[in-house]
Amino acid sequence: MTARLNRLAAAPHRRPRVADCDPAGRRPRHPRTACATAASATATATAVGTAAGAVPGRDGGHDPRALAARFAHQLVEVLTGARPSGQLMRHTSLHGYGQLASLVRIGALRRGGPADRPRLGPVHDRSPSADAVEACVRVDLGRRHHMVAFRLEQRGPAGQWQCTAVEAR
Repeated sequence: MTARLNRLAAAPHRRPRVADCDPAGRRPRHPRTACATAASATATATAVGTAAGAVPGRDGGHDPRALAARFAHQLVEVLTGARPSGQLMRHTSLHGYGQLASLVRIGALRRGGPADRPRLGPVHDRSPSADAVEACVRVDLGRRHHMVAFRLEQRGPAGQWQCTAVEAR
């Protein structure tokens, strides 16, 4: 037992080095992400920025359509109760989170039974401006069909995408 404790004390958890940071200089959120080298992160960022269909913007080249599709999936999981709404808190504005919380509270997307899994149709989106995307998606829950609409906007100096409005019917 003491030999094990000595080994643990001799090799404490390694803090990430500057070389482990991403190109923007931010430290990784989780220690396991420190294993990735900065070179591979730079190569990945370059590949994503030059991929077909990527739209360059303030956010480093992310495709707004792909962001809308990912957010639609996460939003439907929250509305059906498969994911806690707090997980989307940092991706929504204060007003948008208030709308989301009220939709969750009233049960906007209720499952017909435990076997009903939500099926998402294609995400239809449009960009009224370069830093905004409005999208809607049809959600099939058993025999019921719902529509979920939301608006994503780039906010702040980092240009993070945030949901500013949500509707479900």
